[in-house]
Amino acid sequence: MEAKKNIITYEGVKAYEDELENLKVVRRKEVAQKIKEARELGDLSENAEYDAAKDEQRDIEARIEELEKILKNVEVVDEEEVDLNRVSIGCRVKIKDIEADEELEYKIVGSSEANSLKGKISNESPVGKALIGAKKGQTVKVETQVGELKYKVLAIDRSNE
Repeated sequence: MEAKKNIITYEGVKAYEDELENLKVVRRKEVAQKIKEARELGDLSENAEYDAAKDEQRDIEARIEELEKILKNVEVVDEEEVDLNRVSIGCRVKIKDIEADEELEYKIVGSSEANSLKGKISNESPVGKALIGAKKGQTVKVETQVGELKYKVLAIDRSNE
């Protein structure tokens, strides 16, 4: 079975590549130095600094592995070629929550790039899934744990505008 493609915008790929570079070049050296300094303190069995540095090293290596896995199987969305007639990955969409009567704005991204605190929702999330393919002026229904929500698509723009 072929692994699922990680759909990511150019901005997302750049951020992952920068993080990976920082982890490999900077953070690995910093942690290696911490481990070296902790070893010099003597008995490793009761050395909290050594244990903390080893934990940090393990976390860094796990994140490097995770980033390499994501970047190995990536499909980049060219935001310049996004069709603005319909909501799709790589676009910014302004919607109106009909029940709450409030406007919301999201960037639609792949699941590995999603971050609701930064206004980036996944195409696989309930709201993202409902919005994909919708046109400006269209109302979509989203089934959630709290019941059905309705959103009206107000605008579809390039995310980098």
